[in-house]
Amino acid sequence: MAKGTMYIDGQRVEFDGEKNVLAVIRKAGIDMPTFCYNSELSTYGACRMCVVEDERGKIEASCSMEPRNGLKIRTNTSKLLKHRRMILELILASHDRDCTICEKTESCQLQELALRFGIRKVRFENTRARLEKDESSLCIGRDPNKCVLCGDCVRMCSEVQGVGVINFAHRGSELQVMPAFDRKLADTNCVGCGQCAAICPTGALHINNQIGDAWRALHDPKKRVVIQIAPSVRVGVGEAFGLPRTENCMNKLVAALRMMGADEIYDTNVGADMTVMEESKEFLERLKKGGPFPMFTSCCPAWVKHVENEMPQYLRNISTCKSPMQMFAALLMDQCARKDKEDGKKTYHIAIMPCTAKKMEAARPEFRRGGEPDVDLVLTSREVIMMIKEMGIQFAELEGESPDMPYGIASGAGAIFGTTGGVAEAVVRRILPDKSKDTLKMLSYSGLHGTEEIRSVTLPYGERDLHVAIVHGLGNARKLITEIEEGRAYYDLIEVMTCRGGCVGGAGQPTVTMAQKRERAAGLYETDRGSMIKSSEQNPVITMMYEGPLKGRTHEMLHVHYEMPKKPAK
Repeated sequence: MAKGTMYIDGQRVEFDGEKNVLAVIRKAGIDMPTFCYNSELSTYGACRMCVVEDERGKIEASCSMEPRNGLKIRTNTSKLLKHRRMILELILASHDRDCTICEKTESCQLQELALRFGIRKVRFENTRARLEKDESSLCIGRDPNKCVLCGDCVRMCSEVQGVGVINFAHRGSELQVMPAFDRKLADTNCVGCGQCAAICPTGALHINNQIGDAWRALHDPKKRVVIQIAPSVRVGVGEAFGLPRTENCMNKLVAALRMMGADEIYDTNVGADMTVMEESKEFLERLKKGGPFPMFTSCCPAWVKHVENEMPQYLRNISTCKSPMQMFAALLMDQCARKDKEDGKKTYHIAIMPCTAKKMEAARPEFRRGGEPDVDLVLTSREVIMMIKEMGIQFAELEGESPDMPYGIASGAGAIFGTTGGVAEAVVRRILPDKSKDTLKMLSYSGLHGTEEIRSVTLPYGERDLHVAIVHGLGNARKLITEIEEGRAYYDLIEVMTCRGGCVGGAGQPTVTMAQKRERAAGLYETDRGSMIKSSEQNPVITMMYEGPLKGRTHEMLHVHYEMPKKPAK
């Protein structure tokens, strides 16, 4: 990796391994504007907002420049300022500027840069034809009138997720980003992960907003609103209100939801504990029977959808366990059915999740009983943040309240489900006979913790070794499966998370960098360390459920079988 010294606006700056001049500029404390650049994606160099000027007056995009020893550049000359303002004005001229009702208001990068560079008037007429919006997906909305052609979504979908649902079409002034043949998102192999919307700098791609449905349920006196809150939401909501990313805001969120009118509020960590119990049981049965291996975890609905779309031969390898959300939902709705008959109300179940794909999962026919879904509505962390702001709740100043009983106690193993490696570690904690603190420390240093995109761990189990892999990002999952198919790797258990960093980096969370996702993960591990119950089987609530409402019904309530997609008739 190159080392040397550059001169940026007269300031001497050393570089050591930075991949481009843009990274060195930011290292120097200068916030260079960009649209098409993201450090986690390949360099595109299309927007030209990050241009710099060298000693000879030559202008070049800093994102595609390699650092050179002795290089002298300026980042804010009159020529560059004029250049950037012109780019912004031209983008705004062909942009739908209904900013006051846009889903990305207050988080729109175009709006932010227009304010920063003082663009108060657009001199050019918008000659682009009005394009149809696509609201067909349960997870993601698409408004091509707001697209700035940065290509971030295209590279995210192809490079990181390996799905490739959206790409550039046409040429010149007709250039657009769209699915092939301009199909609706619902008619493609989109898995609903929402990472395209998370990385989109404008409102061209956005989360399917269902806040109105939530308010209608909360204000309906004939409905009992029951809410469950996923593990990673508690470290995703607080930062929107100035709290540290590592802070567990679960109790503040419970207090806010009660102010909104929720009747019962529970912790999905209990559902995670149920998943650990069932998934570890299934894994042990496979060990006895000799397969099929590897066994893939089933908590991530986007991963399940991807297997259905692209690799249906591996459906038998996916655990038959429902996700924590759906396990807990089945139990809650079963218990609430009796209450509904007694008081004449109808239970309306809301799940607060970090994930856009959970909206799709909740609507799957496999999770309907008697024609009714176990989860009526999925709200993302972002949507809940908007609701809290809408109600004017001073979130940071709230006194925390505990979730409702009897499902108010969960293990630390359930809490770490929200980060990459957490599901695999929770299962391993359950099946290892030694439950001592030394074993937990060993697991934390074994490789189960971390942010490497693909990592593997070998753990002793009786007379054999367990081979466990953790992967996040669907593109990386495909790489791992290729290694297995070519005979270069073998694993007994593989945890797959579609979103990089795991659920803490879900598209329903406020958008952050990989380093900031690690801060959220640290908050979940801190919750685990502070928990008196480390393994799921030690949770007394779990024991109560297995001896009570789940007795003799675990397969019916907690498992699901995904069918091979039917081939279309010729």
